[in-house]
Amino acid sequence: MRRKMKKVLVGILLIIGWGCQDNDSVPTDFTGNETVYALQSGSVYPVSGTATFKEKKDGSTVIIVNLSGTEGNTQHPVHLHLGNVSSPDADVAALLNSVEGYTGKSETALTMLADGGSITYKQLIALGACLKVHLADSGPERDIILAAGNIGSSVGAKSSGEIAICKSE
Repeated sequence: MRRKMKKVLVGILLIIGWGCQDNDSVPTDFTGNETVYALQSGSVYPVSGTATFKEKKDGSTVIIVNLSGTEGNTQHPVHLHLGNVSSPDADVAALLNSVEGYTGKSETALTMLADGGSITYKQLIALGACLKVHLADSGPERDIILAAGNIGSSVGAKSSGEIAICKSE
């Protein structure tokens, strides 16, 4: 009898708890379309991760870089380059927000390229490009690539397998 009462009481509590849940959906600015790209280590530093491209309802893109292996208060610049990771002297298509060393994260709302032209999510995921995360913004450490990966039509493109140093601005 006690066992039966406990089961009934647990059932009632579950129903009450379930009934009290807030089922209102939170409005979002995103369409639900997203593409995730792998970022591989680009040097002796054991840093890798992902870049997630999320489409907003206005057609623009939020790029979320999430790395493991970073630390400290260092800011790691992130560049979107035209061409694949092994393309030497590839032009910078856009500068993204830096990755915070202590979190390994960066988030950038991208609507325009460095040349002033606008770009949509659909155009961006079709673009032949790559992302490179640098150790530093200037000096010799600028040429050290912590992590990099091809995006858009560069994914699966033939490359030398090496990650090229970025074009000096």
